[in-house]
Amino acid sequence: MRNVVLVEVDRFDPTPIYQQVAAIIREQIKSGGLQPRDRIPSESEMVRDHGVARDTARQAVAMLRDEGWVITLPQRGSFVADKENWPAED
Repeated sequence: MRNVVLVEVDRFDPTPIYQQVAAIIREQIKSGGLQPRDRIPSESEMVRDHGVARDTARQAVAMLRDEGWVITLPQRGSFVADKENWPAED
């Protein structure tokens, strides 16, 4: 079982909610709470855990996928990408 800490989004923060959700998952990956090939939370779990709309969860996953942090497999879900696919640290 993965060790994932739930973090609340800040609705008063001007940062878009989907970017906050993506940042939460990104930090879980960087800190080792989610390992390569681990399944990330599903859209339904993000809706339940963060109180966001499904489209917001979908945008967060798309952002992480575009950045190289996750891969999505049709009919299976989204998973942490292998480390060699992660973006370079600044």
